[in-house]
Amino acid sequence: MNYAEIKPYDIADGPGVRVSLFVSGCTHHCEGCFNEIAWDFQYGSPFTREVQQKILQNLQPSYIQGLTLLGGEPLEPDNQRALLPFLRNVRRELPGKDIWCYTGYLYTPDGVHRLIPQTEVTQELLSYLDVLVDGPFINAQKNISLLFRGSENQRLIDMKRTRKEGKVVFWTR
Repeated sequence: MNYAEIKPYDIADGPGVRVSLFVSGCTHHCEGCFNEIAWDFQYGSPFTREVQQKILQNLQPSYIQGLTLLGGEPLEPDNQRALLPFLRNVRRELPGKDIWCYTGYLYTPDGVHRLIPQTEVTQELLSYLDVLVDGPFINAQKNISLLFRGSENQRLIDMKRTRKEGKVVFWTR
């Protein structure tokens, strides 16, 4: 996997001060996408162990609330496989940090209409997420006043409660 950018101090993509990882590769190609350059899976730099260690170091200060995954598309199948070992390390080494993920895919907990591509790692990867912001960016529904999302169709899903209750539970501040 390649990544497009790492923001060591981000206040736009989740609550508090966060470290944001923008992965490369996206097949959605949403009209009006703010990060069109990251659609290319080959764009950016390799997501090496050294890069992962640097992100872990960036996450360590107490004023950093957590990690945000964006793109590109973190839940493209190949990106899921590359991100899973990293998320295991984040949870093991920094259990107090929250993890947010933005995806253009839709999520349903019942397994019937799950539109996130399912791989051998998908369920474990989803288990590490605190909040999933799902749904494609829809330019006609763009609303800059929304909290932590770009268009009105996107949802802020509390993944811990959703997985426990078996139904989508929205995240609230």
